[in-house]
Amino acid sequence: MRLERRAQTSRSALLLAPVGAIAFTLLITSLLVAWAGAPVGRAYALLLEGGFGSRFALTETLTRATPLILTGLAAAVAFRARLFNIGAEGQLYAGALAAVAVGGLHGGTGFELSPLLLFPLMIAAAMVAGALLLLGPALLKSRFGVDEVVTTLLLNFIVLLGVSALLDGPMKDPTAMGWPQSVALQDALQFDKLIERSRVHTGLLVALGLAVLMWALLRFSSAGFEIRAVGANPVAAGFAGMPVGWVAVKVALLSGALAGLAGAVEVAGRTAYVTLDMSPGYGYSGIVIAMLAVLHPLGVVAAAVFVAGMLVGADSMSRAVTVPTYIADVIVATALIAMLVATLLTQYRIRK
Repeated sequence: MRLERRAQTSRSALLLAPVGAIAFTLLITSLLVAWAGAPVGRAYALLLEGGFGSRFALTETLTRATPLILTGLAAAVAFRARLFNIGAEGQLYAGALAAVAVGGLHGGTGFELSPLLLFPLMIAAAMVAGALLLLGPALLKSRFGVDEVVTTLLLNFIVLLGVSALLDGPMKDPTAMGWPQSVALQDALQFDKLIERSRVHTGLLVALGLAVLMWALLRFSSAGFEIRAVGANPVAAGFAGMPVGWVAVKVALLSGALAGLAGAVEVAGRTAYVTLDMSPGYGYSGIVIAMLAVLHPLGVVAAAVFVAGMLVGADSMSRAVTVPTYIADVIVATALIAMLVATLLTQYRIRK
């Protein structure tokens, strides 16, 4: 048996790949649900109902999907240029920390700014922090050929350890009764609620707007053409006169900025302060979302809502049947593996 590259990849195969991957994922995880002693049909019905079956469930899913859209866009844009950014988790925390560091300039600091000025500075600081965190691995790759998968992955642990040190040290909130968390943002620096009596905030509109903007950038602009060309064949792009190294740097700044913005949106929209458990793996889930969306910015929105629904619905399912909430993590991980295999089969066929 061998793999033979297809002459061309059909559009229908690309559209069916995510559907097939999700169907395969649900089939595999159903075996785990049955092994746990729960009825598979009822468990999946509770999973969908918990994620989408009520006003509360839907609003919680949209709240969880907001940072996932941004981390999914960060991964999709980077992967389009063959810059494999695995460090969105660290970039998210760096952005959240930078947002609180700038947004905390109020109340007893002796240096107060108007919220109208402080809010954009806070958002800009978060994006710059995320962008700079990915800039280093991008430069190491373009100048010395260092594998960015390794550097970005290791930076996640470095950033989390740094956040832990800061939350237990200079950035610790003195009113938190010893709990390791940063100072809280004032109400004027937080996103408004998009739906009353829910946690959905206007950061969702920001994420949706950026998804449309990234689609337009990749589809209609010369910069987007360069990104797609470098991702398709960097050698040919270089022969065509495109600055491959500079394109990688620009993509790194854009991808890191999107992940850093996810941290700022999570702080200003939901938590109001930084803690070590603020993100339950949003950066890593963004990779799954980007792959499920076939690296399409608009598809990232649908994939993020699906993954968020699985994560939210798993909590409701576990309370009703004897299935642990970790089944959602298994679904997300299995979906990534299934999507990688499905993407491979859209480009290659199996021959004897």
